[in-house]
Amino acid sequence: MRIDLHTHSTVSDGTGSPAQVMREAADAGLDVVALADHDSTAGWDEAQAEADALGIELVPAIEISAKDRWVSIHLLAYWPRRDDPTLVDMMEATRAARVGRAQQIVERIAADYPLTWDDVATHAHGSVTVGRPHIADALVAKGVFPSRDAVFAEVLRNGSRYYVPHYAPDVRDVIRAVRAAGGVPVFAHPGAHTRGRIVPDAVIADLASVGLAALEVDHRDHDDEARERLAALADRHGLLRTGSSDYHGTGKLNRLGENLTAPEVLEALRAQHA
Repeated sequence: MRIDLHTHSTVSDGTGSPAQVMREAADAGLDVVALADHDSTAGWDEAQAEADALGIELVPAIEISAKDRWVSIHLLAYWPRRDDPTLVDMMEATRAARVGRAQQIVERIAADYPLTWDDVATHAHGSVTVGRPHIADALVAKGVFPSRDAVFAEVLRNGSRYYVPHYAPDVRDVIRAVRAAGGVPVFAHPGAHTRGRIVPDAVIADLASVGLAALEVDHRDHDDEARERLAALADRHGLLRTGSSDYHGTGKLNRLGENLTAPEVLEALRAQHA
């Protein structure tokens, strides 16, 4: 059984519709796939209908923005109730903050590059969650940069002069909210140091104590050393280990199924949901 528990659609910063992601997952030979758009459940119904037609299992998920003090954290929430009021309010606040942040970033970039908010809005059309990838797509479309990765390396990286900090709730509050909504929280790419600061080991121990279920150990942004460290941390603190592609369509190099989750881990996650 081939299980990929982290993909994105045009609802957030992927390049394929929810249905298209399901078709691509089937073509990649996946049996189970999670759609985990940023701070939104808007793609679930479309993805579910296509997954049912294709005979693959959809795991409805969200990638929720969070923070530990100044460190950005992404938390995957599997099977949460989409109408839970605390979770809904949390995501709405984050999405609103994302738009304001993106507008500020565009203002800064526009001083040096040919870019307007209308350019970004065109590329974010249909997306519930607007973010930096849409800014990158606009710059690529104008021929200023060859790819999203190139934009992030030069302009949108953390610490660049165009960077604007963003609002996100404390990760402990997010974990508690996900659990209260019947979901299962997993720390996405916790060792991705090339994206910015990562939390120290002690924070992962703390998060385990408040309800974290697993670490996404096998991920493109983790080298061998990071995978070994995270696997040891997971074992030490009684956390499960997942693996995922973090697929964004043509927006990133990540390919469906390049990292997978073991069937027994999926069942253990499902048991926590039940």
